[in-house]
Amino acid sequence: MVGEDRLGSFLLGILESLIRLLFRVEVKGSWSDYECSRVLVVANHQSILDELLLSMCLPRRPLFVLHQNSIDSFFYRWLLSRVDYLVIDPNHPISIKNVVRIIESGRLVVMFPEGRITRTGNLMKVYEGAAFVALKAGAQVVPVMIQGLAHSIYGRLPQNAPKKVFPKVILTLFQPERISVKPAMTGRRKHQLATLQIQKRLQEMMVAVEVDATLYSKMLEAVSLYGRRFPILEDMRGAMNYGQFLKASLGLGRKLSQLTLKDEAVGVFLPNLSITLALVLGLEAFGRIPAMLNYTSGVKGVLAACELVPLRQIVTSRSFIVAQGYEKLIRELGGIKVIYLEDIRQSISVTDRFRLFLDLCCPRRMHQKHSSEETGLVLFTSGSESRPKGVVLSHRALLSNINQVQAVLEFNPEDKVFNALPLFHSFGLTVGALLPLIAGVRCCLYPSPIHYKTIPEMIYTRDCSVLFGTSTFLGNYARYAHAYDFARLRYVIAGAEKLADSVRRAWFDQFGIRILEGYGATETAPVLSVNTPMHNRKGSVGRLLPGITGQIVPVLDAPGISTLHVTGPNVMKGYYRSDASGVIEPVASSLGSGWYDTGDVASMDEEGFLFIEGRVKRFAKVAGEMVSLEMIERFVKRLSPDFLHAISTKHDSRRGELIVLFTSDPMLYREQLIRAAKIEGLPEILVPKQIMFLEELPVLGAGKINHAALKEFLVEL
Repeated sequence: MVGEDRLGSFLLGILESLIRLLFRVEVKGSWSDYECSRVLVVANHQSILDELLLSMCLPRRPLFVLHQNSIDSFFYRWLLSRVDYLVIDPNHPISIKNVVRIIESGRLVVMFPEGRITRTGNLMKVYEGAAFVALKAGAQVVPVMIQGLAHSIYGRLPQNAPKKVFPKVILTLFQPERISVKPAMTGRRKHQLATLQIQKRLQEMMVAVEVDATLYSKMLEAVSLYGRRFPILEDMRGAMNYGQFLKASLGLGRKLSQLTLKDEAVGVFLPNLSITLALVLGLEAFGRIPAMLNYTSGVKGVLAACELVPLRQIVTSRSFIVAQGYEKLIRELGGIKVIYLEDIRQSISVTDRFRLFLDLCCPRRMHQKHSSEETGLVLFTSGSESRPKGVVLSHRALLSNINQVQAVLEFNPEDKVFNALPLFHSFGLTVGALLPLIAGVRCCLYPSPIHYKTIPEMIYTRDCSVLFGTSTFLGNYARYAHAYDFARLRYVIAGAEKLADSVRRAWFDQFGIRILEGYGATETAPVLSVNTPMHNRKGSVGRLLPGITGQIVPVLDAPGISTLHVTGPNVMKGYYRSDASGVIEPVASSLGSGWYDTGDVASMDEEGFLFIEGRVKRFAKVAGEMVSLEMIERFVKRLSPDFLHAISTKHDSRRGELIVLFTSDPMLYREQLIRAAKIEGLPEILVPKQIMFLEELPVLGAGKINHAALKEFLVEL
């Protein structure tokens, strides 16, 4: 027996040395802060090597607490025989109480709150056991993040996921904290809220790792992981694999670097095509800043955007200009130089091809000195209520937001995203295009979101499983879709505007799909919160993403109204404004530098679910009372769900402001609104004083009502 123990210890020592060498194990953080007799380590569970790695790096020999169904192979059992472990039934109270006593005795305990090795690469279901133990034992909770082993042969990802034999492994130790709930709280509710704290900490841990990368370098990581032959993008012109995308990006970037200056902002005036995304990454690879122009905003909007930055040159396509009838707009650009993709293609020389060959052989060499704090993109606000502003987003902000979304929503190589939202819109660009590109998720780009009859068929024929859209677009897709068109969809995520109850019900009743409503702003790259399959509350826009801090702050000159202020790594660098062209105004709110005032009237419940009541700019003061215009719009929508409606205001000398309803419903009269308000118990002050019929209400490219245009219409009357 002694000989066997010595042999086992000898083999274990060799194994540990090999692991340190082959996996290049790096430990970040120090145990010096954790001088406490009662310590519970909680870690994400990536592979069968996790226990051995942690036992090598922790200061005291730990006891691993494992779920009884998690040990699923002979090799895993052999590895576990080299460490101290205890198998428990998470649903059996006696098992959990034994763990509490062990911690109280001073033993260092490690638990994996997910219970089993991840099947998705991200955080999965979190059990209540770890939270119960931490509460009962009064233990310090030390989060540890394991990176690198999910995409390895020792993990449990699906067979089609890429896997490495010896990936680099990083263990990151975070600051300890104690789980606390209100003293008066008892029973299951207490354990639920404690579990939410554990889950939130694990999610924050996944996004807390410093993002020291750029969009281009993260794309190269995806190319390295998935391979150049992996099919990543498709549009109406065909499909692209990573290798073809990289070739297009470097080819366009190299040519445009000869026509532009380092750190120059270059306008991108192109539709939803793979080549547009390749152009964005190509400009970034060679140190240029893409500025995504909204081609639906008209001559006035495009010129205003060009003046904000300001832009000297824009890139577009002759075929796109002719097909969409934008010739007049291009002529109005004045001194701004227009570069056509067709001309770039014809100007490619033998020398250019040789340089491209060298770039493809070593695609990292031109990009090694770029910082994550540099500007990655310039986007423009919609201007639905005021003049557009230029939003300056760093690489860190964009990549942080992608990490934050991935921490709460699981995507995998079997998924395919359908994205018809325009790439000049932050939702369509960051979540609908950049996230799939970096996460190795196939993406189908479609040129227009308003092809309501065509898009459901496209989703069906392209076997898409993820759909991003706005309430308006999703409602129209439901009207024209066959009952089986959305059979493969597992995520339908709505943003950019409030999700209408009628749209929510239509999707659930017709297709059995629960729409996940989210919320964000261009200034936050853009996602701030989203409902998830695990945490969903009707009427809310979900919980703030990990890494984002939010505060509800009262508005000084509007009693009873509070807006949401946020800060986090995904918040913009600042604005380009019309009164200071080319000068970045740093982001700040009444809470200080780095905080962004969303301008949205909001509230939050005890579990962190966020509720948005409307824009503070979209409140009117009528007869001394603050009235939500968005609440009136929702009321009118319930009465006439098949038409578009928008509420605006104009000055009234007696009542302060007069509420005006714009509607595409020719049979909607004020008497109907008064009767409906009485039935719903709403005060008559909410009923619009004037109703104006328009066959078509002005909308922006992302489907939002253009309230600024309606205001101008009222002024001109």
